[in-house]
Amino acid sequence: MVKIRLHRLGAKKRPQFMIVATNATAARDGKFFEKLGYYYPKAATNAEKLKIDMVKFEAWKLKGAQVTLTVQQIVAANSPKK
Repeated sequence: MVKIRLHRLGAKKRPQFMIVATNATAARDGKFFEKLGYYYPKAATNAEKLKIDMVKFEAWKLKGAQVTLTVQQIVAANSPKK
């Protein structure tokens, strides 16, 4: 099964995450299929917090990838309001 989840980067107390499509059994920081974007929780403004390629994100969802709860909440909270 494929999941869309966070891959941790950054130093101690300065987290940075890649949003990746990966095998569900792979380690958190292990191999992944494709990078979909970045998430910087300590960024100064909301515009800098999330950079994601929504075309790739939606394509993986259509292929059957399951999005983790954390990624769902991050994308929903940082997406532009309509």
